Amino acid sequence: MAWRDPEGPSRGGGGVVSRGSERLGRTEEEHYRERARRKKELVDRRIARATIDRGVLVVNTGNGKGKSSSGFGMLARSLGHGFRCGVVQFIKGSFSTGEDLFFRTMGDAFADRLEYHVMGEGFTWETQDRERDIAAAGAAWDVAARMLADPAFDFVLLDELNIALNKDYVPLDAVLSALAARPQRQHVVVTGRGAPDALVEAADTVTEMRLVKHAFKAGIKAQHGIEL
Repeated sequence: MAWRDPEGPSRGGGGVVSRGSERLGRTEEEHYRERARRKKELVDRRIARATIDRGVLVVNTGNGKGKSSSGFGMLARSLGHGFRCGVVQFIKGSFSTGEDLFFRTMGDAFADRLEYHVMGEGFTWETQDRERDIAAAGAAWDVAARMLADPAFDFVLLDELNIALNKDYVPLDAVLSALAARPQRQHVVVTGRGAPDALVEAADTVTEMRLVKHAFKAGIKAQHGIEL
């Protein structure tokens, strides 16, 4: 329904105003504010209930891309907060990656706060030597276990440990025991597809990356800055 403004065009727009749209506009704004208010109350209640302050175990798994990328993002965040951090890469090692180059290039800035070990010898279909893979994973686990037992480390990233566990290169019981006994304030991130059920159960936060599309399936080779 419309009505004609008796003062006509001098008030702008030819003097025709839609009362319905005016009322609708106010209602939408009121509804938006009410939804935001209720959402804020809900979030504030959840924040108030979260009173436990301790290190968390994060597991990134699944067939989709982004597991290691997320882990290295948390590493950068932790370094930004001044944490002392440790990284052990269980599979990658036969080829250079952007994260390895970056953190090694920035070594002077992080020298006293970052211990970085690339312990793998590449993907198993490249090495084709199970005993060699087991030995490399065992050496990597020795370094990781030392970090997990050291309260000086605030954050530990165990990149692609899940793959080593899946292939029985590293004993799951030893990993679970070390994680359970680690210092209370230490954060740990474990990445790699096929996370064992027991590790998922032990974790505080678990994310499963789901593959929807991947450029490689369209014939696009791995790209620096994206996969490498």
